[in-house]
Amino acid sequence: MSVTIKDVAKKADVAPSTVSRVISDSPRISEKTKRRVRSVMEEIGYHINYNGRVLVSKSTQTIGIVTKVSSVHSFDNPFFSEMLRGISDSCHECDYSLYLTTGNTEESIYKEVVKMVQGKRVDGVIVLYSRADDPVISYLRKSDCPFVMIGKPADRTSETMYVDNDNIQASLDVTDHLMKLGHKRIAFIGGDSQFEVARDRLNGFLQAFTKRGWKAADSWIRNIQTSSPDAQKVVDDLLELEEAPTAMVVTDDYNAMRVMNALRSRGLSLPQEMSIVGFNNTMIARLSTPALTTVDTQSVQLGYQSAEMLMDKLKHPDRINRSMIIPTIIVERESCIQKKDKGE
Repeated sequence: MSVTIKDVAKKADVAPSTVSRVISDSPRISEKTKRRVRSVMEEIGYHINYNGRVLVSKSTQTIGIVTKVSSVHSFDNPFFSEMLRGISDSCHECDYSLYLTTGNTEESIYKEVVKMVQGKRVDGVIVLYSRADDPVISYLRKSDCPFVMIGKPADRTSETMYVDNDNIQASLDVTDHLMKLGHKRIAFIGGDSQFEVARDRLNGFLQAFTKRGWKAADSWIRNIQTSSPDAQKVVDDLLELEEAPTAMVVTDDYNAMRVMNALRSRGLSLPQEMSIVGFNNTMIARLSTPALTTVDTQSVQLGYQSAEMLMDKLKHPDRINRSMIIPTIIVERESCIQKKDKGE
């Protein structure tokens, strides 16, 4: 026989209505009483009937997570799993569940989001990316569904809730780090240019050259699409340039690892013959050989704060939308060394 609210009330010596208010975290109940009731619930094995709770509160206690198309998003990349861990930690604290999109095309992702919202399967949505002309964002805005973006919006920035890093400044700083080590020929290997983070990091890279009065050759700027095995071709093209780079800024640790493997296949010794930096400070950066110098974007914190921001909006819908910039820091490891002066 299942344990009921009345059983909890009797054991805790309170009214059944008090147990109900503890379940809904009512401010009318003292923290002392809440602790006592929750302790009894755990002791006798009471579990909340979420279906009934949804009917009463009109809340699903569920947050929708919108990913990039699966093949591009690449769950092999630990940045996304770390970000999801942050979201999960925040949701767990507030007793929320997650509903994750799984589509393999942009159209299927869009349809899943429509089903989420129109079917009232979620209370709000976290979008794990930012790009221009995204039909998902347009739909969420029209539907008045509360949502938070991880990444600076491509438009209507002041009215959209988002969590991000200052990717322009972070890229400028890590490029300047290589310059301070004596490198002038520095390649930038970016990700998919349709996403705002890729554009911002390229912008910061170029600003570092401008700041020193230098010029970055167009031939030093390349892109790797996560969904295609073109890291080797990018590396081959860069090494065959008349003015080949001596250092590389790669847009994330996952692609940096792919680039490092491609460099080794060409017989280069790292970092003696090529210095390299990445972004995100994932476990890949710590475990790579040599260990990767990288920009710590605090991926877990990005996820945690996005969920916290959304749930705060759900509790207080009249509050103005806000944004948050998570600071970054360069983590120096063994993948960069001072360039020996052999002329440029």
